[in-house]
Amino acid sequence: MEQFINHNGTILAADHPVFLYNNRGFCYGDAIFETIRIANHKPQFLKEHFQRLFWGISFFKMQMEEQLNQSFFEDAIIELAKKNNLNADGRAKLTIYRNQGGLYSPENNTISYLIEISTLLTDGYKLNIKGFNIDLYTEIKKSQNILSSIKSNNCAIYIMASIYKKQNLLDECILFNDKGCITEAISSNIFVVKNGVLYTPEISSGCIEGVMRKKIIDIARDNHIEVYELSMLPNVLLEAEELFLTNAISGIQWVLAYKQKKYINTTAIRLIEKLNELIY
Repeated sequence: MEQFINHNGTILAADHPVFLYNNRGFCYGDAIFETIRIANHKPQFLKEHFQRLFWGISFFKMQMEEQLNQSFFEDAIIELAKKNNLNADGRAKLTIYRNQGGLYSPENNTISYLIEISTLLTDGYKLNIKGFNIDLYTEIKKSQNILSSIKSNNCAIYIMASIYKKQNLLDECILFNDKGCITEAISSNIFVVKNGVLYTPEISSGCIEGVMRKKIIDIARDNHIEVYELSMLPNVLLEAEELFLTNAISGIQWVLAYKQKKYINTTAIRLIEKLNELIY
């Protein structure tokens, strides 16, 4: 079945070329993006996604037309999902890139956008049946600065960690900052459970400011589970009773093993049930 994309408001076949050779997202990683879960034919948690997106646009000094607001993109995502005959849960990716011109110094700050849609294998958030086997990725450290929390096209560290993951037959890897503290997984934030309390790396540690991270913190506190955001050294992984990972597409994924340490998933089960109650 033919698939379609939306490039600057024009619906095109998914295999139709849309970028010039000097596209700044390609040449310099001068782009940011959001991946959004579609459930019940509606994109979920848009307020949080667009707060982060618009903050990133402002930070990178991109100029976006006033009509390109949350409501505009919500309608565009729904329209494209229908065009692609999406009858199950799906994944929308919205990329904003600065228009071509210039080298490191842009000739202008106007933007273009691209929306893509793909189908997911499950409806609603489902906890993985088999827990993940994880290890540490230590070859490259993640910097601690404001850029570290933004979802941009500068993804080199995640690519290298993913190659390491594949080479070592792992399900996921945990990244560090230059102080030796845990930041996140390759495509997820990380939570530790100990004595019924949740712990997660603070944003200043260098982790992405995840939409699902925020949702899980809110759900936990609404259900009288204490949550602490702080710096965490690797030894906390061996002291934990549970480990789980979060992102906007998968929701929660529980970890079974890190080295010889094994984990349970009691809290993950409880939280994903509450998460599914938020799908509208």
